[in-house]
Amino acid sequence: MTLMERIGVDVGRRLPLEQAIEWAAAHGVRHIDIQLDTGANAVTRFDPARARGIRAALKRHGVHLGLHTLSAVNVAEYSPFLSEAVDSYLMAYIDAMPLLGAESIVVHAGYHFTADVEMRMAAGLDRLKRMVSYAETKGALLLLENLNKEPVDAEVHYLAHTIEEWRHYYDAIDSPAFALSFTANHAHLLPEGVEGFLDAIPLERVVEVRLADCFRNGHEQHLVPGQGNFDFGDMFRRIEARGFKGHYMNAFGTLDDMDTSRVRQVEAARAAGVAC
Repeated sequence: MTLMERIGVDVGRRLPLEQAIEWAAAHGVRHIDIQLDTGANAVTRFDPARARGIRAALKRHGVHLGLHTLSAVNVAEYSPFLSEAVDSYLMAYIDAMPLLGAESIVVHAGYHFTADVEMRMAAGLDRLKRMVSYAETKGALLLLENLNKEPVDAEVHYLAHTIEEWRHYYDAIDSPAFALSFTANHAHLLPEGVEGFLDAIPLERVVEVRLADCFRNGHEQHLVPGQGNFDFGDMFRRIEARGFKGHYMNAFGTLDDMDTSRVRQVEAARAAGVAC
């Protein structure tokens, strides 16, 4: 598969899943991500007949489907009732993966409120371990994403946004149902940058690399390539040189922005010496 074919588009909530598959096929996009939280794609809206049609369309068009949970759902939740609801939410996504013919599910470590970091991390790790065990019974694959930093003086902060926090989770979970989704633009927001993350993380466990432009040591933005200072060519060079065989996922702007940017991204990779 060429580099162009390995760069996908995060459809998110923009289209019903059936339309997303047709759009991807029409644009030569081989990988798409979908969120199952609202509208026609709400996880509760897929019956067996609809799911059969989706699986058939994916196979017919050669499109690979990934699911992406909502980062606003706090995986580090520990309150009664809410905690059980988060379990049910994640289990519904896990059940949906084989039903829809998806290949992976991006999950998160949750967030804390500054004064409860240790409690939140413990709750989140415990939940992820339980969800991975459940995923094993369903033949599902969870990908833990490194999330973005928040301003230092913010009360709420995402967990697993630093190398150390991300490692806290993936070092503790060893399962064929658990791997990583590396959001390169989130690494660009931190002092270590993409280079530092790649030196520290087990790249062999990374299945997906997520992409958007942003500014070095800046704040969370998902800009179209060229609107920030993220060096896509250097990123591709570093990752491909280490033997990465997974896929990339554009997550910014409109569907057309993400699609047309693939050409410029491949050109940047080729200019950096990557065999595309």
